[in-house]
Amino acid sequence: MPDPHTSAHTQIVGGVDTHTDTHHAAALDHHGRVLGDDEFPATPDGCAQLLSWLSSFGPVTTVGVEGTGSYGKQLATLLRRNNIEVREVSRPNHGKSDAIDAINAARTTLCGDGTATPKTATGPVESIRALRIARTGAVKARPAALNELTNLITTAPTALREALRHHKGTALLTACTALQPDTTALADPTHGTMLALHTIAERITSLNQHIRHLDKHLDQLVAATAPTLIGLLGIGTDAAGQLLVTAGDNPERLHSEASFAKLCGVAPLEASSGRTDRHRLNRGGERQANRVLHIAVVVRLRYCPRTQAYLQRRTEQGLTKRDIIRCLKRYVARETHTAIMKDLALATA
Repeated sequence: MPDPHTSAHTQIVGGVDTHTDTHHAAALDHHGRVLGDDEFPATPDGCAQLLSWLSSFGPVTTVGVEGTGSYGKQLATLLRRNNIEVREVSRPNHGKSDAIDAINAARTTLCGDGTATPKTATGPVESIRALRIARTGAVKARPAALNELTNLITTAPTALREALRHHKGTALLTACTALQPDTTALADPTHGTMLALHTIAERITSLNQHIRHLDKHLDQLVAATAPTLIGLLGIGTDAAGQLLVTAGDNPERLHSEASFAKLCGVAPLEASSGRTDRHRLNRGGERQANRVLHIAVVVRLRYCPRTQAYLQRRTEQGLTKRDIIRCLKRYVARETHTAIMKDLALATA
């Protein structure tokens, strides 16, 4: 119930601990006083009830939500739609209760430490993210299925093994798909193995089709969303898609290109001591974004005369190749951030 001592002018800060089935919310006033906490279903109606409950204490200014990209995504979208600022709050890693979590999320939001602006996930970048997940799953499943096929052929009955062992690639898949086991005689290892090989070959063929299908649509969507980004040397569809997903549909949440570099793990860290004045590689940030920036640098070192000249000049100055690659990754991060901001501004317009 609303606190009778709160006034209509009291600004309310909320905190929400999100889960699959329920969300636990807490309300604080601008002095940090706990006004109440309650639990709501993690459904559209439950999220609306949660917002109504928070608003009953007064005008809600900001809500800290745990897991805005997963369990709290639906709630975060509703809050933004009602012009309420949403802050991403990290989940605690110690034993506690849902009520304590919600109160701590609200307090963290009130003081402004340890929070971030979440991705809106309302534009083409969210579609790219979903398609990339589907493609990555298919790409990971394919070598596992190929290994199963190879191992089964190795241990197959002699006649079957000899008939298949010299086939490679597409020919092997075609031969295995063409196998016609007698399903009434599966007690015979030959027919049992034939059915297994036939099934796995069909799975691999299907995965290949899924990957090609997703590649086609990702090529079109990424090119339409970020033509400037994909036009940069060393940035193909996969790299551009990953960098877009890292930035989100609202890359302005990163404030600057330095924020983007830090998010990608390419912001230099001080490693100076005594007479040594240097920086070192950053082991933090999103590793997939760091990976595509590294690949872009490797491509430029091979094909870009300017990058090759930079490598030679910095080597003569005494830098190691590892340090030079670190500097180049920071440069590419700056260049890609500029391209992303330009492309998404045009997409929004």
